[in-house]
Amino acid sequence: MPKVKIYNQEGKVTGDLELNASRFGVTVDPALVHEVSVAQAANARQSIAHTKTKGEVRGGGKKPWKQKGTGRARQGSTRNPQWVGGGVAFGPRFDRNFSVKVNRRVKQKALFMALTDKVNEEKFLVLEAFQPQAIKTKVAAQLFKKLPVARRTLAVVSGSEPELLRMIRNLPDVQLTTVNSLNLNDVLHARQVVFWKDAVEAFENVYRNA
Repeated sequence: MPKVKIYNQEGKVTGDLELNASRFGVTVDPALVHEVSVAQAANARQSIAHTKTKGEVRGGGKKPWKQKGTGRARQGSTRNPQWVGGGVAFGPRFDRNFSVKVNRRVKQKALFMALTDKVNEEKFLVLEAFQPQAIKTKVAAQLFKKLPVARRTLAVVSGSEPELLRMIRNLPDVQLTTVNSLNLNDVLHARQVVFWKDAVEAFENVYRNA
């Protein structure tokens, strides 16, 4: 069973916590993690760039000159792609679909692998409890200074914590998420992962059937 250290809000170790090996002690497959990470990024991609075709550009209804007898190439519309002000041929479209289908079980496995990697590298710790004296960003900043974490810390709580969110959202190197919103790329991009102690149990409940 993998073990991680439990810290209090003063930054002192208070004990060890045994984690579920089927969640935090699995065999890591880098290829699978990469596949799911790329798919997640693709599914979050939005088609913003958009160009109009010759049928969507305003104007161009009249034939520029007659079909024969002018010595020039025949033209049907001034909105053809070769004309200035015409439509764009094969340009980016807003309806392009970048989504990639990934099996739910595969996504769960990749998440477990990423968390296992953090545990193996000792970049995973548990916070016993946090009872701030005031709802201020400065108080949250002091908490993370006391913990053995560096930049890009992912803090995971069991559920919605609006007051805690107000305290943390202005910290540039800390991201707050819940166990229900925890995803692979958030774990991969973080240098350290800090689970609130009750969030560990909540995580087990969310993925009890995985």
